[in-house]
Amino acid sequence: MRIDLHTHSFASDGTDAPAEVVRQAAAAGLDVVALTDHDTTRGWAEAAQAAPAVGIALVRGIEISCSAARGISVHLLGYLQDPEHAALVAETEAARDSRQERARRLVERVSRDFPLAWEDVLAQLGPDATVGRPHIADALVARGHVPDRAAAFESLLATRGPYYVPYRAPGAVAMVRAVRAAGGVPVLAHPFAAARGRVVPDRVIEEMAGAGLAGLEVDHRDHTDADRRRLRAMAASLRLLVTGSSDFHGAGKPNRLGENLTEPDVFEQIEAQGALPVVRG
Repeated sequence: MRIDLHTHSFASDGTDAPAEVVRQAAAAGLDVVALTDHDTTRGWAEAAQAAPAVGIALVRGIEISCSAARGISVHLLGYLQDPEHAALVAETEAARDSRQERARRLVERVSRDFPLAWEDVLAQLGPDATVGRPHIADALVARGHVPDRAAAFESLLATRGPYYVPYRAPGAVAMVRAVRAAGGVPVLAHPFAAARGRVVPDRVIEEMAGAGLAGLEVDHRDHTDADRRRLRAMAASLRLLVTGSSDFHGAGKPNRLGENLTEPDVFEQIEAQGALPVVRG
């Protein structure tokens, strides 16, 4: 089985419709794919309708924006949780609202030096998507200020850049508990992706494990071989699952479906722990 547990549609910051992500996953030879849009489950219904028709199993998930240790950004993948669970809905909606307000402020800052309007950013969104930095990056590309999304993040939208604006995000340890309370399976996404900014300290991962963290996303393109060895050792020490994923965003990033995979026995354990069934034909 070929299993990819981290993809995005235009419900957040991917470039393709949820059904198209599923169809592309099947075309790429995957047997199982997870749709994990940022802070939203709006793509679930469309993806679930498309999956049986193309013969692929769908894991309904989410990638939740969290924070830890003096504002370090943490991304938590949640699989197969109840999307109506009150505490989880409240936290993800608050995070989404904060991301939108942060995006407005960021656009205001950038526009002082580069022609850029809020309407330029909105033109980059898919239906019902929440504005994020990737959409601002796409607007900068459309305006001709940068050649591509990657260049925008390396310059104008860099975390340590002059235009950066922080946003409110729930605590990572508390969010692990919230995902578990909703019947979900929490996995820490790309924990050592240093190119994205400061990485979470080991002690925070240990606290998350104590709160119910199920696994670490080890095999990811933003991890070096040394990162992967260290994460595997940490997972073994903390008795956590090891996953691998593409973090696919369509045309928005170079990540390709299936470039990193999760082992079938790990997928089986995630499925067994989740409150929702995997969607199959």
